[in-house]
Amino acid sequence: MIAPVREPLPGPKILPGFGAPPVKLSLSPARNGHGMPKDDRMKETRSGKSADRPVVVWFRDDLRIADHPALHHAAEQGAPIIALYVHDEKTEGIRAKGAAQKWFLHHCLSALAAKLDAIGGRLDILTGASEAVLKRVAGATGARAVYWLRRTEAAERELDRKLKTALRAAGIEAGSFNGNLLHEPARLLTQSGGPYRVYTPFWRAFCNTGGPRLPLPAPKRLTAGEALKDTVALADLGLLPARPDWARGWDALWPVGEDGAARMLSRFLDGGLQGYAEGRDLPAKDHVSRLSPYLRFGAISPYQVWHAARHALTAGMAGEGDAGKFLQELGWREFCHHLLFHHPDLASRNFQEKFDRFAWRDDAAADLECWRRGRTGYPIVDAGMRELWRTGYMHNRVRMIAASFLIKHLRIDWREGETWFWDTLVDGDPASNPASWQWVAGSGADAAPYFRIFNPILQGEKFDPHGAYIRRHLPELAELPDRHLHRPWEAPKEVLAGAGVALGQNYPRPIVDHARARARALAAFKAIGDATGTADG
Repeated sequence: MIAPVREPLPGPKILPGFGAPPVKLSLSPARNGHGMPKDDRMKETRSGKSADRPVVVWFRDDLRIADHPALHHAAEQGAPIIALYVHDEKTEGIRAKGAAQKWFLHHCLSALAAKLDAIGGRLDILTGASEAVLKRVAGATGARAVYWLRRTEAAERELDRKLKTALRAAGIEAGSFNGNLLHEPARLLTQSGGPYRVYTPFWRAFCNTGGPRLPLPAPKRLTAGEALKDTVALADLGLLPARPDWARGWDALWPVGEDGAARMLSRFLDGGLQGYAEGRDLPAKDHVSRLSPYLRFGAISPYQVWHAARHALTAGMAGEGDAGKFLQELGWREFCHHLLFHHPDLASRNFQEKFDRFAWRDDAAADLECWRRGRTGYPIVDAGMRELWRTGYMHNRVRMIAASFLIKHLRIDWREGETWFWDTLVDGDPASNPASWQWVAGSGADAAPYFRIFNPILQGEKFDPHGAYIRRHLPELAELPDRHLHRPWEAPKEVLAGAGVALGQNYPRPIVDHARARARALAAFKAIGDATGTADG
């Protein structure tokens, strides 16, 4: 694949995933009580209950103190707690985080450290291979237990398995908890005992599970264990960009940590949830939660979001259609992690093997670069790619349009787009990102027997009819009249001149013709065994 290139894009600095397929929601009641399910509680360690032996809580993609089952269980024991984050660039198979994710991670770690400090704890940061670091810390401190929250990826699960084996062999309790998903991928299975491959039956099965537990409270007070040796300063991890600082201004866009997540959630519930079912597709409107990066790094839990949305429904802040559609988006995130759990190579291999024969272009480097930089000549696509670069985020609907354009119009392998989004999105999620790219490509988990081809002109006219979103991110087109904004190449010369638009100079002509590109894509799809296609206006 062509490596991502971070260079400044033209234009001023201005102020998360893909949408889930529709399915009718039946809101299930939540379980009563605040406790964790019984099967999540760990047994006492065989090495004793001595209160002076510390417990290690290993933080990973769960950078919060509220509704954190591992921290909650450790705090209940009253032992000193070693709150540990390991910056692991050594363990084989763990995917390195993208640049934008690293920026968000830095600030979430800073916020977590402050949260822990406020209740008497301390965050220790170490570097190295996680298994070796955890075994060393547990041995050196005489820890009686190590707790953490489970993850979905194969390399991380294998790491957890090996670590549990090693710790238990040494007489140290090793306990993992579910806290980042509303369901356990290993347990929610079809009647035949296999994993779900299609979203709709998965969602129906999920809605029949009895509802997610209630969130756990944050500990009121902790006792910090003895400071670890070899700790490093957060700044020394090198997570922030330097030259150039392409994230300048992001602090105002993304209030980080648990407090930032709470602000985002409150803002959404107060003004964005009402009208969400329709407004979520309008990129110029404020009907998206922007909670995706906070969920990705665990600054907020899906349980907190789920029950906040349910409360908004019962309080009359939103109708069932709006709240239900939003909860389906949480369901899509769950489904993506379900797929990743059962198909570990989701980011590198076609879910449907027939797509291994698809005729991707091998001469597309120039077009790929135009797409990355928002220079395709299709305003809705370019606006989305500019938003991505300048903010670390792209609106859901526009993600689908931009992804479809890369895959269908340019016939560039979906893995190129997935890699670019992974590097540039603050909410780059190891499950949602590849699953959503494959869904758009048609190679993923989907019951629909057709090859979607989004028309970028009609999509722009339908979802940004007055061009507010396009004008926000493409200031060079701001003066064009609405009727010419989505297809400037058809505007009369005098209209272009009056708007200050010089095609081929300050804004590109289309790099590909839509009708011809669609025909080529359908022909390529037909060659792998399915001649059916559709255009989405």
